Amino acid sequence: MVDVTHPVSLGEQIRLVAKLRWRILINGLRKKNKALDLVGMIFVSLLGAVLVLGPCFLFCFAGYSLVSGGRQQLLALPFWAIFVFWQIVPVFAVGFGTSFDFRSLLRFPFNGSAFYLIGLAYGLADFPALASISWLLSLTAGVTAARLGLLPVLLLVVSMFVVMNVTMERLIGSWLQRLLARRRTREIFFALFILSMFSTQFIGPIQSGFAHKGNPAITLRLGKYLAPFPPSLAAQAIQGSLAHNGQNILVGLGGLAAFTAFFTVLLWQRFAAQYRGEDLSESAAPERAVPPRGPRAKMASLPGAGVHQFLPPKIGAIVSKEFSYLRRNGFAFLLLILPPAQMLLFSSQFGGKGPLRFAGKFSTDFLFPGMMAYTILVLMGPAYNAFAYEGRGIQTYFMAPLKFADIFAGKNIMTAATVAIEVVICGAVLGWRIGWPSAPTLIATLFALAFTVAAQLPIANWASLSFPRKLEFGSMKGQRNSGVAVWLMFGAQIVMGAISALVLWTAKLAGNPWLAAEAFAFLAAAALGGYLASLQPLSEFAEKKKEMLIEALCR
Repeated sequence: MVDVTHPVSLGEQIRLVAKLRWRILINGLRKKNKALDLVGMIFVSLLGAVLVLGPCFLFCFAGYSLVSGGRQQLLALPFWAIFVFWQIVPVFAVGFGTSFDFRSLLRFPFNGSAFYLIGLAYGLADFPALASISWLLSLTAGVTAARLGLLPVLLLVVSMFVVMNVTMERLIGSWLQRLLARRRTREIFFALFILSMFSTQFIGPIQSGFAHKGNPAITLRLGKYLAPFPPSLAAQAIQGSLAHNGQNILVGLGGLAAFTAFFTVLLWQRFAAQYRGEDLSESAAPERAVPPRGPRAKMASLPGAGVHQFLPPKIGAIVSKEFSYLRRNGFAFLLLILPPAQMLLFSSQFGGKGPLRFAGKFSTDFLFPGMMAYTILVLMGPAYNAFAYEGRGIQTYFMAPLKFADIFAGKNIMTAATVAIEVVICGAVLGWRIGWPSAPTLIATLFALAFTVAAQLPIANWASLSFPRKLEFGSMKGQRNSGVAVWLMFGAQIVMGAISALVLWTAKLAGNPWLAAEAFAFLAAAALGGYLASLQPLSEFAEKKKEMLIEALCR
């Protein structure tokens, strides 16, 4: 083959790989589920674009007002905001980003330079990178509108700032990938990181209580200590251009170039190790086999085995297995801590007591149902991909003497129990922070929660069969549901929220505080009856989706 082939340039290698990836995407769309998944991801991306659009106007206005108002010494602030967002969010939301799967790229015969450039380009496909670049362009537009002569320097500064950030983000991600090669280490890191990131949200409420004592000069004094870092260097280059100070321009651009070169050398070393075939994986440690002491003893040793006393054996076994999944999956278990913690934060912001309160107090009858609805929105997500962690075990369900109605019943009981426990904890937090609502509102909220959960379970079960997505224990990358499942969940939540709002509004117009509770009790009973009626049709539907389930979860 060497005699009949000719050397391929770096640009040609990248073009061929991009073309191959494009053809794989197009061919994959021939499958109905892949096409619907793409539609779902486009829908979610549009929602993300809406979230990006608002800050774009803010950064554009900030750039214009700071330059036109003669406050160019504060230009470092928007650069710091973008820098922190670009570097922190990919670590926090790593499951939603585009991961650099170097092992798949090693199948292609290209050199190390092409491997490095493709790995670097993957960083520009992340949502934080796209959002940050949009904000930088908006900032550039605002500054240019105030002073057109700054455009050449601005374009150079922004370009270097983008290259530096994407290189640093790829380097941090590569280091974390190596550091967190073991599942237990990943879980510990994830727990500490989530708690630290959530704790920072309390800084604003605490600091706002002492805002009147603040001094604007503190920001300028702090800027002296941050001057050697990239965001301040980018602002220094722009300030130098405004003041026609060539020294500041050279210092700013030279500093950005030095940081970029430093991160490039480190990232090249990491990608070179991956290019040589470095494989970060872990295998289960060998364990001594213990002979079983009989079916009853083995069943009693399973976590959550006590449920067999109250449920049919088949359903109880599924509940016990689901509890074992939750106990072993540190990420999923830790995420259960977030709703009560968020209730504490939200109640502090909108109606809390003590030093954490900074907003006017809202009516408890308004806050309590709204925060409980938010809790359901967070907790119902996993139900739309109920077979995510089954893997090759999905084949056992089709060979074992049980119906999918029993499987769904066990999984849904575990979901409902988790939601009930979280609702009790969140309700206790809200009762402590803002007080309890009136009796009609409290009872109406509980019935509304039961209606929302029971009505969503059949939809979630259908989505789990129609759009399954395999997830891995202890992994932070690629941990997202199918795009269709995501917008199905949002659509169901919007419909349930609209129905609940209509019921509450009707009860308020009628002047009967107990009307909402009565209506939600009827809706909850109807939803529960519809759920029970859906189990048998879903069991038959699972047989039709057998091949697709096995293909999606066993690869």
